[in-house]
Amino acid sequence: MATHPDNLRARLEERADLLEGTRLRYRALHKLLRAFFWKDRVRTNLELLREVALAQPQVDATLESVARRAEAEGWPAGSAPMKLLAEVNRLREAIAWTVERRLIAKKKPELLGEALLKLEEEVLDAGPLLGRRLWAQAVEILPRNLTELRAACAAAEVLERVFKRPSPEGALPFDAAEVDELRRALPLADEALAALWARLDRFDGTGRVRAFLEKGMKRAPVHPPRSGPELLHHAAFWRDLARARLKALLESRLSPVVPREEEWPELLGWLVEREGPAQARLTASEVLSEGRAGLLEVAAELAALSRARPVGPWNEEAAWVRLWTAAQRARSETGPDAERLRESLRLFIRLRGQGQIPARLFSPERNTLVPPGSGQAGSEPEDLPGLVQRAREAAGRPREGRVSG
Repeated sequence: MATHPDNLRARLEERADLLEGTRLRYRALHKLLRAFFWKDRVRTNLELLREVALAQPQVDATLESVARRAEAEGWPAGSAPMKLLAEVNRLREAIAWTVERRLIAKKKPELLGEALLKLEEEVLDAGPLLGRRLWAQAVEILPRNLTELRAACAAAEVLERVFKRPSPEGALPFDAAEVDELRRALPLADEALAALWARLDRFDGTGRVRAFLEKGMKRAPVHPPRSGPELLHHAAFWRDLARARLKALLESRLSPVVPREEEWPELLGWLVEREGPAQARLTASEVLSEGRAGLLEVAAELAALSRARPVGPWNEEAAWVRLWTAAQRARSETGPDAERLRESLRLFIRLRGQGQIPARLFSPERNTLVPPGSGQAGSEPEDLPGLVQRAREAAGRPREGRVSG
């Protein structure tokens, strides 16, 4: 039984909105492509061209699905949905024919969406008219609906939310849930921004547009971004700020070891876990070997012992046990980071603390040079566990045997 025309639009469901929106965009794009100065018109409306191109696979699938359903159910030819379907198909064919004429490439894409993106490349390759300003060129090269620009903005939203708010001194600026967001946002921002700069280099042979945009990248955005270059500026600023803040945070928490960038994702989560009473250990992984994880644990414990006295209860003996246990994991580690840790421990042995007050290792009020000839300077062991044990003894505690876990 044929469906009543009044119910046909309801049968289309959300596909009616897609087809009506497509009809409006097709009409506007067809008018641009038929204009006498069509390249200039397209250059100033690249967002429309890209929107049509990116939606084309979904539009094609919808047109085919609706046509099959209309034939199977016998929809009347004069009904509103059938008229809509016919007009969208007519405009699609007209745009496809015009795009094929406008393309210069000998090998032209078969799919309309790919042909539109190829036309965008040719228009941008042709370059702007003489006298065009750099900002106008940047707006044309970076339309707001670029997939990479949307990805960069999504990552920047996370980074801005985490690093824009104030945080107490010495506290981590993020929690465990936000660490997972940062792990996804940082590589996403890096990849998206790299693709955007590559696009600028691709369509700006002189390099003037990129140089122009890079000048303002270190300044904080002063108003909500609207154009493509402003969105790039916003994303690049917060990516750079986040990386600088994270680098400074890791250096302060793990000095004198210098964390590698590929270690950042695992270290951020571990630092959050260390804030709890359990004092979580750093687990070895594909990125972190057992010895490297132990080395970073030693650095974290040393950095914690070197800061001012903590607020609230603190067990100094437990801190020394954790330090010695971590040193056992890192016993076989070599290289600049391991040597810097040994030098830090040797320095403490020479600047031993006073009395029995459980103050921090390198607090200035506790540093006293070891008297010459005391027998301690110059006789330190070379392995990390031995240096930790000697540092523990130099902290002013009586000799009670080796620290053990």
